[in-house]
Amino acid sequence: MPTCLPLVLRRCHACPSERFRTSGRFRVNAHHKLIDAWLLALCTACGETTKLTVMERMHVRSVRPELLDRLHDNDPGLAAELLQDPVVRRRNRIALDWDDAWRLDTGGPDHLDREVIDVSVRFAARIPVRPVRLISEGCALSRAEVERLIAAGRLVSAVRLSGKLSGDFTFTLKR
Repeated sequence: MPTCLPLVLRRCHACPSERFRTSGRFRVNAHHKLIDAWLLALCTACGETTKLTVMERMHVRSVRPELLDRLHDNDPGLAAELLQDPVVRRRNRIALDWDDAWRLDTGGPDHLDREVIDVSVRFAARIPVRPVRLISEGCALSRAEVERLIAAGRLVSAVRLSGKLSGDFTFTLKR
């Protein structure tokens, strides 16, 4: 599950940095009956502000009142939703860096001493994570040991465990 908003990967126009931190603050501007909205992000190196376009030149009546209220209230939940929206990411040409922005909740260490463990992994948000890293942290194993278990056929799953996943999956660990 996420612990904070991810870093935004985009080149800063003022310095060579490529990372921006969002605090969930929005800027809303109206031009007669048209409205613009941006999510504000600060460069992690120089503090320069960049605006990520949320909506552009939309007629005020076409925007849901609840959305306008959330924009005016600087709702951090809305910022998280918009950062995960592929349309917003594509429009602004950004990527997200989820390092240190999520945590693993295993429900306790009582499962680690069993011979066979059936595990179901559910994501609270679509965070791309390497399953090997998740399994190593959740089962208190090293990554190399997890790789050896996969190669030996003692760690099996219906999905490919190499690469990154952001959707729910299950696996079985045989010790």
